[in-house]
Amino acid sequence: MAMPALLSLPGERQGAILDELARRGRVLAAELAREFKTSEDTIRRDLRDMAAAGLCRRVYGGALPLSPASGTLAARLTEAPERKAALGRAAAGLVAPGQTLFIDAGSTNSAIARALPPGLGVTVVTNAPSVAEALVARPGVELVLIGGRVDPRTGAALGARAFRDARDIRVDLAFLGACAVDAEAGVASFEAEEAEFKRLVAGQATAVVAAVTNEKLGTAAPFFVMPVAALTHLVVEADAPEAALAPVSASGVHVLRAERAAETAR
Repeated sequence: MAMPALLSLPGERQGAILDELARRGRVLAAELAREFKTSEDTIRRDLRDMAAAGLCRRVYGGALPLSPASGTLAARLTEAPERKAALGRAAAGLVAPGQTLFIDAGSTNSAIARALPPGLGVTVVTNAPSVAEALVARPGVELVLIGGRVDPRTGAALGARAFRDARDIRVDLAFLGACAVDAEAGVASFEAEEAEFKRLVAGQATAVVAAVTNEKLGTAAPFFVMPVAALTHLVVEADAPEAALAPVSASGVHVLRAERAAETAR
């Protein structure tokens, strides 16, 4: 899209860049420089300023929009419950009887816990009180709760005790919470301590699954967790954009689409 040459002031140019981020989902400095008829250095400076203001996240060659998943767990549990329930059912279908699972904190992961059928004979390890609450009375589930300080924003037990507990656990399948997922930028989180904990758990799991709503695809968050290729499965909504998923599939990740929420709610 050709940009008007009059957008020479940084504020005007950055506003137009934000519009392009919202429209495209990703911007490249070289393309913006051509469109704005300015230098790549100027665009990179704009992107640095915008990232410092929390308006985007810089990645190699350009920028991504920030993930919208920065609110508290309490708030996220009330958002899009039917869509998350559909993701939960699809993800729960990956569980085999007798497995040991880790289910991370998060509103979609809480939906996975609720979707686990009774009688599987599984062991579930979690650092999330909301996940534990969903499973504590479930027949056929042995529940192991990782302790420590519970972060009110993420709803996860983190800190030294949680890390110590997690180091002794090996799981067949880890359901990791993901604040942002992008084929190039990877899986990311809004909290440094949370990102470190996720890396620890993922490194001790035979398979790693992330289930995400459409809003998290093609976005970034400040703290890198791991490359997308380190996932075994990515569970997405029925209408997730193929453009965002094609490079994920190309990296060897199995992409599993949930059924449409309206259909599963019948």
